[in-house]
Amino acid sequence: MSKTESAVSATYFSIIGNTVLAIAKALAGIFGNSYALIADAIESTADIFASLLVLFGLKYAERPADDNHPYGHGKIEPLITFMVVAFLVTSATVIAYESVQNILLITPQKTPKPWTLAVLAAIIIWKEISFRIVLKRSKETNSSSLKADAWHHRSDAITSVMAFIGISIALIFGAGFETADDWAALFASGIILYNAYLIFRPALGEIMDENRYDDVIELVREKALEVPGVLDTEKAFIRKAGMSYHLDLHAIVDGCISVTEGHEIAHRLQDYLKEEIPNLNFILIHVEPGNPSEI
Repeated sequence: MSKTESAVSATYFSIIGNTVLAIAKALAGIFGNSYALIADAIESTADIFASLLVLFGLKYAERPADDNHPYGHGKIEPLITFMVVAFLVTSATVIAYESVQNILLITPQKTPKPWTLAVLAAIIIWKEISFRIVLKRSKETNSSSLKADAWHHRSDAITSVMAFIGISIALIFGAGFETADDWAALFASGIILYNAYLIFRPALGEIMDENRYDDVIELVREKALEVPGVLDTEKAFIRKAGMSYHLDLHAIVDGCISVTEGHEIAHRLQDYLKEEIPNLNFILIHVEPGNPSEI
């Protein structure tokens, strides 16, 4: 299975799971008198659309390079991540607003049903499992948008934990604590906003071509020295686009060899790096003359 196929299958997993959970949460929230569960359902509904965006981004990013996009279409991934973050922020805002409205209600509210705790416990376990599955796929595929989708699952799990705590308080302490699950939903909205920032920041760095890949550069330098004729490396710049990296590398070779020999070494280096580091896509090698006795 290719990286794209793996990422796409993980996204379908998210879409199906979130659809089932959104329906289950909404029904449980309505019949179980819990706004925290209804808030959970709102977030899961937003997650469905976010996952659909991720699916679109993954497929679009795999389009081959063309005249207008000589480096491919991978930059769509962080743009999709921004949209996913927007869904998170929107759902958190809606949850916070509705929670405050319920808290400020003058009329007494109904205490949530005890059985809603069992529903929430099952949801928490499932969402945490979903988070780990999708996060693992995001690491395997090097996909920033899939990572954002994984954190949607974790945010959902956090919201459910807060709802569980709020409903438990309302049930244990009884009259006067009916709004405990609304306070829990309000607190969860703050956590969701914080997670949105954690997702947004790396995607912004990807768009701005920040130097965030020292580990990849170190590996490139190590592998480059394994190629015959490469004496050392100098400048090395990495940019991420979609699930792959673009590399600009200055390789030092013997300054006494011919241009043709230097050109051949550069091609061997390029081929070797692509073979040893599959995540590298476009590789530009600049040959620098050096003195073997000084290396």
